[in-house]
Amino acid sequence: MNPRWQTLLKEYVEALLIALLLAFVIRSFVVQAFKIPSGSMLQTLQIGDHLLVNKFLYGIKVPFTHAFITQFDGPKHGDIIVFEFPEDPSKDFIKRVIGVPGDVIEVRDKQVYRNGELLHEPYVQHTDPRTNVPKRDNFGPVTVPQGKYFVMGDNRDESYDSRFWGFVDRAAIEGKAWILYWSWEGLTSIRWERIGRLVE
Repeated sequence: MNPRWQTLLKEYVEALLIALLLAFVIRSFVVQAFKIPSGSMLQTLQIGDHLLVNKFLYGIKVPFTHAFITQFDGPKHGDIIVFEFPEDPSKDFIKRVIGVPGDVIEVRDKQVYRNGELLHEPYVQHTDPRTNVPKRDNFGPVTVPQGKYFVMGDNRDESYDSRFWGFVDRAAIEGKAWILYWSWEGLTSIRWERIGRLVE
């Protein structure tokens, strides 16, 4: 092979390897992209929203494991987090943190109480006027164990969350939802006004 072409090929291979390494580091430790496939977080998050998740905020993990290299402060009340679904870790779920370790959570007639106090939740929507559906409308009280979190969807009547399957383990949390980088209902319906919004 021509020496000039050998040098050029070597440079291209090196550039590709560096790019792949950077992509791996960024995805593993800094940010990761996720798509919203369901309506459990309506109206905060729409079906078809694409968002970036901050993976660095709560700690640094060994890639592809639950082992922390270092931990920072855990999720706080109101954080919207992405985590491995406890019943099927191959799936990622996104919900809002309602209870942190030590909190006592109770639901009475759809109203959520934390440590005996009614929560003010302007982001919540209800789609079913009934208030007697077991677990969904009346639940607890339960105490959130150490190392665990209680999460709920903002679309309360249509969310499969901690009321039904329990707590989220700290190590199963992927990160905190950060910013919308794309949003659409389809090729002809791009939600330009949502792009660039912070998730809160």
